[in-house]
Amino acid sequence: MPVKSVEEYISCHSYWEEELRQLHEMMLTTELEPTIKWGAPVYTIDGKNVVGIGAFKNHYGIWFFNGALLKKNTALLVNAQEGKTKALRQIKFEKGDEINTSILLPYIKEAIQNQKEGIEIKPAKQKELIVPPELSSAFKKDPELKSAFKKLSPGKQREYADHISEAKREATRQSRLEKVIPMIKSGVGLNDKYKNC
Repeated sequence: MPVKSVEEYISCHSYWEEELRQLHEMMLTTELEPTIKWGAPVYTIDGKNVVGIGAFKNHYGIWFFNGALLKKNTALLVNAQEGKTKALRQIKFEKGDEINTSILLPYIKEAIQNQKEGIEIKPAKQKELIVPPELSSAFKKDPELKSAFKKLSPGKQREYADHISEAKREATRQSRLEKVIPMIKSGVGLNDKYKNC
C-alpha cells in the first residue's frame, strides 16, 4: 500500500525514523509545504518540487530537485544518479551522521529562493524507449507479459528496460528478466519496494 502522509512514511522506516523525523521537522521551519509524491516526502512551494527526503537500505538523504543550480551551498551535494539526471542532487547520510540544521538550512533556503525566482532546469524530452531483445522475445512468448508491460507508466517501463539492458553478460540479462517478469505482471515498478512500507 502506498504511504499517504509524511508521518506514515517516517513510521514505515523504523531504522531511520529518528533521523527522518529530524529532517522533516527542519523542513517545517521553512515555508515549504509537505506532501507525498512517488511514495516519499516531497516539500513544495507554490506546487513546485523543491526538496524531498527518503530512506534506503544503507543511507537516507535530502534530494534537491534543482540542486545542480545551487551556487553558494554545494560542498555536501552529490549527483543523485550519475549521468542520468541534470538537475537532481542529494546530501547522503549514514547511521550516526549528525544532522546539523545550521549547515543544512542554507542549502534549503537557497533552493527555495531559486524556485521563487523560477530558476530551474527543464526536463529534457524523454528519449525513445528501447526494449532489450530479451524482453522483446519474452513478449512474443507471453502476450500477458506484453500487455502488463504496456499498462505500466513510461517511467516504470524505462526502469525495467534499462535494468535488463545495462547488464553486460547475456546470462545476467536473462536472470534479471526472469526476476522481473512476476513484478511486471503484477503491475509494480522495479523500485516500488523502496517507495512504500
